Amino acid sequence: MNQPFVHLHVHTEYSLLDGSAKISELISTAKSQGMNSLAITDHGVMYGVIDFYKAATAAGIKPILGCEVYVAPSSRYDKKQSSDGVYQHLVLLAENLEGYHNLVKLVSLGFTEGFYYRPRVDIELLRQYSGGLIALSGCLSGVVARLLLNGTYDTAKDRAIMYESIFGKAIST
Repeated sequence: MNQPFVHLHVHTEYSLLDGSAKISELISTAKSQGMNSLAITDHGVMYGVIDFYKAATAAGIKPILGCEVYVAPSSRYDKKQSSDGVYQHLVLLAENLEGYHNLVKLVSLGFTEGFYYRPRVDIELLRQYSGGLIALSGCLSGVVARLLLNGTYDTAKDRAIMYESIFGKAIST
């Protein structure tokens, strides 16, 4: 049975200097291509989720609410970047209402407690607010991908196992 393709990592105009897709155009294109679901995962913010939710549901598309969070290299309170100067990305998707509330909490705390050039969360917060969330490894700036690109397979594997312990095992269908 063929499963429909669903974009799970999508930036809109709210991903400043990275995304340019306007929500109304994004939904219109998804609808015209027969997509039945679509995610929003802007960088560090959730400014567009309400407009996205309303537009998607009005078009008969299941909205998947998420965010690509920045993960601090150690504590969110430490005001330093990673050794390579690249922020670690992690895509989080709300699986249910609990996940949505946890995602809002994480993004808010990223601004109020972890802000250093960008809103950042840390492993402590991810452990505390992981309920109802699905984690994706993210882009090439995700910690697992970055470690693999640097040739540190064992460290990448350890980090992936740590994220699995926080968010649970992936389910394949």
